[in-house]
Amino acid sequence: MRSEIYKETGVDTAEAEAGLERIIGRVKGTWPASGVGRVVLPIGYFANVIELDGVGLALCTDGVGSKTIIADMMRKYDTIGIDCVAMNVNDMICVGAKPLSLVDYIAVSQTDAAMLDAIALGLCEGARIAQVSISGGETAQLKDVVHGFDLVGMAVGRVPLDKVIDGRDVREGDVVIAVRSNGIHSNGLTLARKTLFEKHGYAVSRRFDELGATLGEELLRPTAIYVLEAMEILQAVDGVKALINITSDGLLNLTRVAAEVGYVIDRLIEPQPIFALIERHGSVDESEMFEVFNMGMGFCYVVDPAATERTMAILKQHGRVAQRIGYAVADREKRVRIPQRNLVGRHKRFWKEDRAARRAG
Repeated sequence: MRSEIYKETGVDTAEAEAGLERIIGRVKGTWPASGVGRVVLPIGYFANVIELDGVGLALCTDGVGSKTIIADMMRKYDTIGIDCVAMNVNDMICVGAKPLSLVDYIAVSQTDAAMLDAIALGLCEGARIAQVSISGGETAQLKDVVHGFDLVGMAVGRVPLDKVIDGRDVREGDVVIAVRSNGIHSNGLTLARKTLFEKHGYAVSRRFDELGATLGEELLRPTAIYVLEAMEILQAVDGVKALINITSDGLLNLTRVAAEVGYVIDRLIEPQPIFALIERHGSVDESEMFEVFNMGMGFCYVVDPAATERTMAILKQHGRVAQRIGYAVADREKRVRIPQRNLVGRHKRFWKEDRAARRAG
C-alpha cells in the first residue's frame, strides 16, 4: 500500500469527491429544461456553457489554493493574480470558448492596501496576457475566518453552441500533444509546503543547484496562460477533439472527456527539477506524484493524427515547448497508462501496473 502523503497533509480528495457528488445532485435540480439558461454540458468538465439567445455563454470559477501561503512567506504579491486568471481561463478554453472577462474575490484576515494593490497588478497582468477584462470583484475582511488571504476568480466567455467541445469525438488512435508547463503552477502546493518547509525546515530563500532559483521563487512562479495559442488552434486546425488543462489529478484529467476512451502515454515530457526535489525529500511515491502534480505538462490537446503537425507548428510559433506524448485507446474504464513508469490510473488514482493487474485478477 503506497503512502498517501497528500491526505496526511489535510487534503482528503476522496472525502471532497463524496461531498461534490452530493452538491452536483442538488444543483442539477435548478437547471431549466430548455430555452434561455439551458445548461449545455454535464457537471465535471473544466467549464460549463449555458444557452443565451442562441449563443453559448461559458462560465467557470477557480482559485489559487494554498499558493497564497507561498506569497505570504515571500511577502511578494504581484504575481499571484496571474495564477488566478490562469486557473480560470485555462479551464474555459477547454470547452472551446473565448474568455472575455473575469471578476475576482479577495478575502483577507487584515486589510493591507499595498498587498491588495500588488495582487491587482498581477490580476491585470494576467488579464493582459489572456486578453480579457477584469470587470469587477469583491474584497472581504474576515479575520475570524481567513488566516492570510484567499484569491478566487470567476470567468465568462463566449462559444457558438455548435462549437462547444467536451471530448465526445475522441477516438482510438487520436494523438495527445502536451505543452510543457513552467513548473508547479497552482496545484499541489500543500504537499510541497509540508515536504519542503515543515518536514525539512527549509527557508524560502534556500537555493538548490538544480532549480536555478530560490525555493520560494520556484514555487511562486506564475501559472502559464495558454489562451492565445488555443484560440488560434481552434480557429485554424480541423480535427481538434479535446483541450485538457492539467491541474490537480495530473494526466488523469485526460479522462474527463465524454468519449469512452483511455490513453497510453508513451513519451513523457521531462519534469522540471522541482518535482524530483519534492519526491525525494518527501519520500512521495511516484504514483502519488502523478496524481497531485502536472509533472512538467501544463496543457494537452487531443487531435486527429492528421492535425498533429499543424497543431505543433502553431504551438511553436507561440514559443511553447510541446510534443506528442501518447494516444487514445478504446477503453470503457477510461484508464491512463504510463508504461515507462509502470503506472496505470483511473478516475483520481494511479497504481503500479503489477499491483493493478493483481487487483483486476
